[in-house]
Amino acid sequence: MPHMPDKNPETWLLITAWLSQHAPMFYAAALSCWIAFLRVIYGGGGRRQALLESCLCGAITAGAFPLLEYFNLPSSLAAAVGAVIGTMGVKKVAALADRFTDIKLPKRQE
Repeated sequence: MPHMPDKNPETWLLITAWLSQHAPMFYAAALSCWIAFLRVIYGGGGRRQALLESCLCGAITAGAFPLLEYFNLPSSLAAAVGAVIGTMGVKKVAALADRFTDIKLPKRQE
C-alpha cells in the first residue's frame, strides 16, 4: 500500500493555502466553541450539554463569518464575534434573532 498515492506537492500547497485563507473563521469558531464549553461547565451543566452548546455556537459563528465580508468589516473581527456568540449562548442568540425578525417581518393576522 503506497504511503502517499498523490505525490504532487501542489496538493499540499493548495490545502495549506486554503487553510491559511480561512484561518480567521476557524479561529473564531474554535474560540466560540471553547468559551461556550467552559460557560456551560462553569454554570453547572453536564458534558453532553456543554458539547452540544459548543458545537452549536461554533456553527453559528462559522455561519456569521460571511456577514463580516458583507458589511465590509475586517476578518480580524471574527474572533470578537466568536467570543460574543460563545459567551451569549445559543438561546440568547436565537432570542435576538427572533426579536430582529419580529421587527423586520410583520406578523400574519389570523
